[in-house]
Amino acid sequence: MTQSPAPYSTGVPSPVRLGERAARTLTAEVARHRGPKTALLVGVTVDSTVLAVALDTLLPDDLLTAVPADPAQADALRAHVTAQGQWVAERVRVVDTLAEADASDLVVATEPLTGTADEARVIIEELAKYLAEGGVLSVAVPAVPGRTSGAAAELDRQGALFGVGADLVLLNQPPVRVHRLRFTAAAVSTAASLAPAYRPSSIPLTRTMHIDSNGVAAAGIALGLAALTRIARPKSKLWLLPALAAAPVAAFFRDPERDLPDDESAVVAAADGKVLSVQRLHDERFGDGEFLRIAVFLSVLDVHINRAPVAGKVVDYFVADGGFAAAMKPDAEHNVAAYTVLDTDRGTVVVAQRTGLIARRIVHRAPVGALLARGERFGLIRFGSRTDVYLPADAADPLVGPGDRVVGGSTVIARWR
Repeated sequence: MTQSPAPYSTGVPSPVRLGERAARTLTAEVARHRGPKTALLVGVTVDSTVLAVALDTLLPDDLLTAVPADPAQADALRAHVTAQGQWVAERVRVVDTLAEADASDLVVATEPLTGTADEARVIIEELAKYLAEGGVLSVAVPAVPGRTSGAAAELDRQGALFGVGADLVLLNQPPVRVHRLRFTAAAVSTAASLAPAYRPSSIPLTRTMHIDSNGVAAAGIALGLAALTRIARPKSKLWLLPALAAAPVAAFFRDPERDLPDDESAVVAAADGKVLSVQRLHDERFGDGEFLRIAVFLSVLDVHINRAPVAGKVVDYFVADGGFAAAMKPDAEHNVAAYTVLDTDRGTVVVAQRTGLIARRIVHRAPVGALLARGERFGLIRFGSRTDVYLPADAADPLVGPGDRVVGGSTVIARWR
């Protein structure tokens, strides 16, 4: 395969093109590594959007290797890289074939896989050979039924086994799903060098305000109900109810940009809301040590996006059964809750997403094995709820108390000793 003109073929008459949003999603792992890194782009063309986006993410100590889709295009690709200036040329290497590439921290297949399941499996196995220890392979596949001959199903299978994240990019023709696969364990310390990952699940409205894709879908359903009601009962004003509900429903899923504190010892709030309690306790599910738990209540008016309070590696995720008491009540302690367990340089940290009286749905986007940067979005809870952060009690000091208002990703709720 490494000697063929292209590392993989589209398998359909018309190629699937990746726009800027899809390209940013595909190269998200490259962009978020703030330390020195090596990246390998496979199947590159001179006009590749993925290449253009990747070049914009380069840092001074980075090295990027590009493998052309056709070895005959290697010289043209070298000329294109040289034309970007000396700074880029010093950090980008163009090789004729994949066989000439070295192992890299990040490998990106620059064109979606659209062939059969067997073809996709062979391609993934080949590209995985060029991953350094703990490296990530980013691969896209059309998300529209009938656009592949089995590649989509194979990527879903690979994702279930080795996935550390997947994103659906609707704003692409056709929509694509980007899978990030890790076949060997990553060091926990790597998380500290990461910036929060780019996520297409957050739809931008302005530079500082986004709407989560759940909000877009909910608002769309509300408007659809309004349209159907207007058609079914044209003389009635009932259609106004779902129509007017669309805006507040979408606003509930707002996802503002947040500025992280510069202090590396800071632990940030996992969600917006009011601190309910700060207490020390034992929980044998997470270990024998004592934990400092900071519980935050989220009203229906608060931002419900959940963020990682610290940098770490997801080592466990489980959902505990329970009831649906009002989230601000003590009985909420026994509500249905999803626990994300992080391994960090300071010990075990846990984030609990608790349901409430109205909140019945938890969205989780950080599979086991994923590395989360401090302040990175990893999920949300629909409507009023509660989020608890568990920290090793002997390693952190609380900086908030009951009644304090906190802002997810920005407010420092504790500090490592």
